[in-house]
Amino acid sequence: MSILRARSVVAPLSKRFASTISVQSTSSNLSGGSLGNIEASWKGLSAENQYEIYQQLEQIQKKDWKELTLDEKKAAYFVAFGPHGPRTPISEKGHGIKVFAGTLAAVGAAYGVFLFARSQAPPPPATMTPEYQDKMTEYMRSQNMNPISGVSADPKKTMRQ
Repeated sequence: MSILRARSVVAPLSKRFASTISVQSTSSNLSGGSLGNIEASWKGLSAENQYEIYQQLEQIQKKDWKELTLDEKKAAYFVAFGPHGPRTPISEKGHGIKVFAGTLAAVGAAYGVFLFARSQAPPPPATMTPEYQDKMTEYMRSQNMNPISGVSADPKKTMRQ
């Protein structure tokens, strides 16, 4: 029998027999071992039991908070804000290391594909060698190409230095 049902049965009797029966507000039957370890046992409870605990904690919280035990306060906080239901973490412990290792492996594989493609490529054309570039620069100077700001320009007259 839940504590809420027990109170609803005892409350009318306590008013009727006020002179012979004294009813005191007691802490809930949850304040035993199950309430102190609610974080560990919450996932294993059925939905009905979880809802019952939630309702009982809701009733307990209506009392003066100074009278609540530490276990009751912790349980109320866990049920309200704990990592369960929609607040369940998406990733488990160690997920960041897996993501880092996967990213590192993907970058390494991409670099390996790049090196393989580069090793299979033909050599650069002869026009890309430094010797050919020097010959072209000499030829442009001899032909006076781009005399204003290019290769053939007088360094004293241009803005470049």
